[in-house]
Amino acid sequence: MLTILCIATYFKGDAFLRECRRQGCRVLLLTSDALAGAAWPRESIDEVFSIAREATEAEIRRRVDAIARTYPIDRIAALDDFDVELAAMLREHLQVLGMGRTAASYFRDKLAMRIKARSLTIPVPEFSPVFNDRALDDWTRRVPAPWVLKPRSSAAAIGIKKVADRDELWRALEAAGDQRSNSVLEQFVSGDVYHVDSIVWDGKVVFAIPFKYGRPPMEIAHQGGLFITRRLPDDSPEGAALLALNRRLQEGLGLQRGVSHSEFIGPAGRSGEPVFLETSARVGGAFIVDTIEAATGLNLWKEWAKIETIGPSVEYTVPPHRDDYAGIVLSLARQEHPDMSAYTDAEIVTRLEKAHHAGLIVRSPDRARVDALIADYTPRFYQDFFATAPPLERPVE
Repeated sequence: MLTILCIATYFKGDAFLRECRRQGCRVLLLTSDALAGAAWPRESIDEVFSIAREATEAEIRRRVDAIARTYPIDRIAALDDFDVELAAMLREHLQVLGMGRTAASYFRDKLAMRIKARSLTIPVPEFSPVFNDRALDDWTRRVPAPWVLKPRSSAAAIGIKKVADRDELWRALEAAGDQRSNSVLEQFVSGDVYHVDSIVWDGKVVFAIPFKYGRPPMEIAHQGGLFITRRLPDDSPEGAALLALNRRLQEGLGLQRGVSHSEFIGPAGRSGEPVFLETSARVGGAFIVDTIEAATGLNLWKEWAKIETIGPSVEYTVPPHRDDYAGIVLSLARQEHPDMSAYTDAEIVTRLEKAHHAGLIVRSPDRARVDALIADYTPRFYQDFFATAPPLERPVE
């Protein structure tokens, strides 16, 4: 029996855990002490272990060493962005098959992924490390503001700051103190933002699907607004360019087996290839995985679990799937339990149930119908539900 240790220091991944059990695995979960009692799918987990969120690498290794004395660990899976580097460290420590630290850095460290992408001749915004004052000063004199100061190992738009000029930049770096080197500086590029979600098998992209956000996620996080994303046609100019660039990216970064969520921007007033923003070795957040499932019938959590647990002599193949269009409209809500009963269109396939959130996923074989529904729901959501909150400086458990 194959034993998989799943690391989830945030509450997510139920479908992954259940699919691992369905594949006949022994499933172990390592989570934070605060989440040890959370509503994990206990029927699919053999044992839950926990550790303090602030534990050092040495403490984590000792904790996992103790687990390994009882269970022979064959696979390690990180279910959240913040666990990718931890899982890579443990794979190297236990010599378990899978992505090590160097490859993991390309999917976590925004500086490393930009340097690697640039070496692959993939378009990226102008960027600079912030280690050296003189080099940084030269860069800011060469590259016009505004700029974006990003945490190198955060996720989504957490902790990102838009910087208007050099004085503001130096104040921000001074305020960062000893944590300054954990940031990367990048030229702000305006334009439509896209994401491509992929399944990778033996270093090749075997499934990918392109989407276009309604407004850039960073803008939503800092200014408020509705989260909207919808599928693009694979053969549209935007979709085809995104799929081609994503294939070069994934196969160049070195992910051998797993899933990836990558973001790109189409710079305003420029033609040609999209520009790479960031990537990750995980499924997309904000119910993107549910929207992909609505369009295709594929659940990327489940497919990822199959890839992680498949036998050495077995070839993974993407299951037959639909080729519909889908989109999501999601909002923070003024009401704890928003009443969405006024939304009755037949294309609604999912009503998201989460406190102080209102969300609908729609599906149709007709792209124009999905676009029309999103256009209809957008002003109605602002009127019926919309609320806003300050941007996060750190993730919430």
